[in-house]
Amino acid sequence: MKINQLLFLLACSAIFLISCGKTVDNTIPDPNTGDPNTGAPVETEKANTNYPPAFEGQTRIGSVVTQTPYEWTTLTSDLDAPWGIANLPDGRLLITEKGGSMRIATTTGTVSGPIGGIPKVNDSGQGGLLGLTVDPDFSTNRMVYWAFAEDVSGGTVTSVAKGKLSTDEKNMESVKVIYRAFPAANSNLHYGGRVIFDATGHLLVSTGERSSMSTRPLAQSVNGALGKIVRITTDGAPAPGNPSLNMTDAAPELYSIGHRNPQGIALHPVTGDLWESEFGPRGGDEINRVQPGKNYGWPTITYGIEYGGSAIGQPIQQKEGMEQPVYYWDPVISPSGITFYKGNRIPEWQNNLFVSSLSARHIDRLVIENNKVVGEERLLTGEKERFRDVIQGKDEALYAITDSGKLYRIDKK
Repeated sequence: MKINQLLFLLACSAIFLISCGKTVDNTIPDPNTGDPNTGAPVETEKANTNYPPAFEGQTRIGSVVTQTPYEWTTLTSDLDAPWGIANLPDGRLLITEKGGSMRIATTTGTVSGPIGGIPKVNDSGQGGLLGLTVDPDFSTNRMVYWAFAEDVSGGTVTSVAKGKLSTDEKNMESVKVIYRAFPAANSNLHYGGRVIFDATGHLLVSTGERSSMSTRPLAQSVNGALGKIVRITTDGAPAPGNPSLNMTDAAPELYSIGHRNPQGIALHPVTGDLWESEFGPRGGDEINRVQPGKNYGWPTITYGIEYGGSAIGQPIQQKEGMEQPVYYWDPVISPSGITFYKGNRIPEWQNNLFVSSLSARHIDRLVIENNKVVGEERLLTGEKERFRDVIQGKDEALYAITDSGKLYRIDKK
């Protein structure tokens, strides 16, 4: 058999295994690229713009293929529009549902009833019960923190609440709203809504700029919390050590500014740096390495255009004093929750960033070296699901939730 025929048959076999939606075995890189490590970019569709990237590899990096055989399992399909997922110390999963419920799921797919005591959410549009995180000392204090869309005077805001999970796990007790991202807006879009702990025991919270043309410029304003990453204490106060923005009346909780709709934040397992996923408009979805006090540009600079096709602003993609995304997509993938892989079960995934994709319907794997993306892979494409969030479990498997109500487990075969 000729070598080209053999390669063709092997490639077809790999495609067949992927389409089965359960197991992926070892595959080989594209033999036509000339590069043993990366193949052609995974994105093949035409971009919305002809904007040049700021540096090589900022978009459409070469593809990589996981060599370790892995598989995925649908643990349950009984969730109702899940939005956020977090680990409990015993390995079970605490999950928010957009409509306002919170449930506990085992890693075999058993789902609890709804946990009571959750404040009312506004679940219209992109609102609802959003991201959550479990206190590092949960084993002793049983505290949980979550973001949600809340009705207030003048519209809605991204709010953060905390509560103590009862010992019978049926209710949140002593619930208190600790933070509201003002100003309020008459919009049901762009809440952001992820919340995580940093290494110092304080909370990092992502907020959107609420989408309307009137609120969009507020992503550049330091006088409010729209389009920002904020850093607060567990009581909701500005965290000590926040950056000084050296501007009049700057809100003391601000950590970074110039974001559009950041639905994913995660800490790098080695460097401790904060990374973020951010929805662009039509094109220009971003991955950013967020540094304290920095400006990430929206809406002044962007690699996207308006949904109707017109340019945004001048238009420009680079400006002094504004940070470039580490990576961007055009067309968009709609990146939501993100996580870094810290396990050993699939060694080649170590310190890779996994990105939930809504509109492109896959989980994106980004290989990062020296703060640059050097390879990209799309996982679970055959499932055709809108992936909302992904985390690494206590057992080192990845767990992902979808808008349709599924919980997936992804692990070494």
